[in-house]
Amino acid sequence: MAITIYHNRNCGTSRNVLKLIRDAGYEPTIIDYMESPPGREEMLALLIAMDMSPRALLRTQETLYTDLQLDDGALDDRALLDAMLANPRLIERPIVISEKGVRLCRPKEKVLELL
Repeated sequence: MAITIYHNRNCGTSRNVLKLIRDAGYEPTIIDYMESPPGREEMLALLIAMDMSPRALLRTQETLYTDLQLDDGALDDRALLDAMLANPRLIERPIVISEKGVRLCRPKEKVLELL
C-alpha cells in the first residue's frame, strides 16, 4: 500500500507518526512540506479529502498566527489558505494519505486508521 506523509522533521508528533508507519512495515513517501510546500490546488484537494476548512488546519499556537491576525473571524477561507501557502509552518501536521483515506494525524494514533 502506498502511503504519503506531509512531514515536518522538527515536529515530535510528525516523527512519531512516521515511526508508527514504519513500525507497521511501510516506507512512506515523505514530503517535507516546509521545504516543498503544497500548492493551492494540492492544499484544496487535501482539505476536501479531509473534509476540513482552512481554519481547522491552522496551527493557532504559532506566533505567526497572532502576528498575522488570523484569529479574525471575518477572514474567509481564501485569505486563510493564502496565509498558509505563504507560511507553511501555519499548516497543522502531519497529514497522511493512503488508499484508506487522508487524515490529519493528531493525535498520532489517528494514523492507525490509514494502515
